[in-house]
Amino acid sequence: SNGWKPGSKVRSAAPAVGRLTIARESVTGCMASIVAGRRRWLGYAAPDRMSNQPEPGMKIKVNGQLQQLPEHASDPEMPLLWALRDGLNLTGTKFGCGIAACGACTVHVDGQPMRSCVTPLVAVQGKSITTIEALGTQARPHPLQRAWTAAQVPQCGYCQSGMLMAAAALLARQPKPSDADIDAAISNLCRCGTYPRVKIAIKAAAAEMRGGKK
Repeated sequence: SNGWKPGSKVRSAAPAVGRLTIARESVTGCMASIVAGRRRWLGYAAPDRMSNQPEPGMKIKVNGQLQQLPEHASDPEMPLLWALRDGLNLTGTKFGCGIAACGACTVHVDGQPMRSCVTPLVAVQGKSITTIEALGTQARPHPLQRAWTAAQVPQCGYCQSGMLMAAAALLARQPKPSDADIDAAISNLCRCGTYPRVKIAIKAAAAEMRGGKK
């Protein structure tokens, strides 16, 4: 079980697993894991978002703003992923494995890519969190988002928010990444196997961000 309950510690990251090994798992298994993970995360169902808001809990800085977390999403050991999704309704960050193996839950913490499914709230206190919702907008997409569309990277699309956040962190520190740089930085798993397109898109976005310079 990869579930988390109040009073328990966040599970540590899993040992490195080959992309192909995890990619062989069925889509049905993936969806079952998503549903089960959400049911287990606090040992009880998240409250209906249409009901009265619970008493406020701790605050975290997300996408440039200090956000008040509801009481049900304020346990210091709660994974950041669930505080974002069920506490702040920022559902662009996805649950994939719960053990930091797939990268679907990647967000930035003080500019660094982190797997939010194993990052407890206590570890991000006083830090700045950025989610996929702040990467770009429909009217003004980030260069990576434009490149993703042009290269037709997304297939099922489930892993893409985490992939984009990992890629954005890479370009922030390496404006002209090589294939080796991309391989080292993008350890995210894609069940649809679009890794060659990911490389093409990252290099295209990098060129745009450099002003078209090769």
